[in-house]
Amino acid sequence: QVQLVESGGGLVQPGGSLRLSCAASISIFSIYSMGWYRQAPGKQRELVADITSGGRTNYADSVKGRFTISRDNGKKTVYLQMNSLKSEDTAVYYCKVVNPITSLAYWGQGTQVTVSS
Repeated sequence: QVQLVESGGGLVQPGGSLRLSCAASISIFSIYSMGWYRQAPGKQRELVADITSGGRTNYADSVKGRFTISRDNGKKTVYLQMNSLKSEDTAVYYCKVVNPITSLAYWGQGTQVTVSS
């Protein structure tokens, strides 16, 4: 049973920063690709950033240069450092992991990020 627990969301002013964390209960965390997605009210869920088992990263154009995804295999945790936050970054942020053998995907419960003055 894979469990993902996100934390670090909250209310922040425009231009501020937050760091999201996603702790995974996975036996061999290092082989999994991890990703952060977000869903704003009335919009579809979209990819924010992902990172492969080898550390290769990919970002949505809207967050390039502002967000950084990283992983700590020893702590079985993936992070999303978000800087220069904008009101349009407001959304529920979800962590996703994909089993590289079965291709099954697992999602966390989500954490709310609100950017507002």
